[in-house]
Amino acid sequence: MASVRQWSIRLVPESNPSVPNCTRVHESPGVLFSLGGFSLNFFHAFTDVIVPLFATARPFNRDAELLATDYQPWVASVHKIVTQALSSDHPVLKLLSRYNVVNIDDEQKSGRETHCFSSLTLGLKGRGQTELSINSSESNYRMRDFQQFLKTAYNLKKTTAIKLQRPAASAAAARQKPRLLIISRMHSRTFTNVGQIAKLCRDELGYEVTVAEPYEDTSRYARVVNSCDVMVGVHGAGLTNMVFLPEKAVVIQVVPVGLDRDSAALFGEPAGGLGVSYLEYKIGKEESSLIDKFPADDDVFEKPWVVEKRGVKVFRSIYFDGQNVTLDLARFRPTLLKALELLRQ
Repeated sequence: MASVRQWSIRLVPESNPSVPNCTRVHESPGVLFSLGGFSLNFFHAFTDVIVPLFATARPFNRDAELLATDYQPWVASVHKIVTQALSSDHPVLKLLSRYNVVNIDDEQKSGRETHCFSSLTLGLKGRGQTELSINSSESNYRMRDFQQFLKTAYNLKKTTAIKLQRPAASAAAARQKPRLLIISRMHSRTFTNVGQIAKLCRDELGYEVTVAEPYEDTSRYARVVNSCDVMVGVHGAGLTNMVFLPEKAVVIQVVPVGLDRDSAALFGEPAGGLGVSYLEYKIGKEESSLIDKFPADDDVFEKPWVVEKRGVKVFRSIYFDGQNVTLDLARFRPTLLKALELLRQ
């Protein structure tokens, strides 16, 4: 949070000579928000910026001017949904405001402009008590409204997941295949046997399978996710893409060793508010690459809370950055079958 600027409000008489003259008078209300903090992570980009920005600015019906502070252009290649916030072409920002976003930090440093508003909202409101949620006491919007907003922003066509027949009502229905997306990861918590997983889903369980790592182009990946009925991913920010799933889809979170404490709170609890079903698969120690580094009875497997006491850097290096997943297909198969059952309900 050291990267987040603190802003203050001072009441001064209009006649005070220390008050600069207005160089830009805005007839529309303003909203000042921060792009700092944890927002470089795709998950926190949504929970800490995008969702509360929607809850705060949407009631103005695109008439509010957005003022961004803590903008960091050096991360522009990481998460475009946040770092392109100063671009008038960003689909989310275009739906929230008819004006270009103002980089208020640059304005202040240069001293070029003194912006005057008759009404200004400082900071974002509406962030819920749980992740990926909206506080109903601060906003009339719900996460379903946010989803519809995203569908409009990214031109997403699929509204509802496929409904499988039981038994098939016709030959055409029998040929229906639910689409399943496997979120791949390149650097950590990767599926080491993703080809076998895809083969099981496709050849034995009847899924149409897509394997794709989240693209830098959020718009493109949103359309891929929206076209699917089931999404499978290892615990991580990539699961945030479930906001693009159609209603009644299924998200399966694969939970690595040591990361089960907050897994349901981060993605399971929000799923209900998004209108999707949630399944969780906790891997066994033999499915973790950590079994090649530590004895089976080590605290890494038996007492992750003890490892956590060694410090966040140690904990992260072991469980987040140093662990990959080799799924036991026989053990994982019932979870995939449960997803099919949910699509029949």
